[in-house]
Amino acid sequence: MAATETLAAVTGSLGSIGYGLAAIGPGVGVGIIFGNGTQALARQPEAAGLIRANQILGFAFCEALALIGIVMPFVYGP
Repeated sequence: MAATETLAAVTGSLGSIGYGLAAIGPGVGVGIIFGNGTQALARQPEAAGLIRANQILGFAFCEALALIGIVMPFVYGP
């Protein structure tokens, strides 16, 4: 009986824990995007405009995943 009570007490914060774990993916993605973008700018400074535009586009896609992740606990929550 005590295990059932503990499980019921933990379900309220599972969405927060899930989002915390899901935020790791976009965080790593943003780091990879800007790290590789910096390397590309160092190798070809004349293509700075195109590289920067692609960086911003990739950043927007990664952040969209993070925003979807923060909304999902509210959509599928209790």
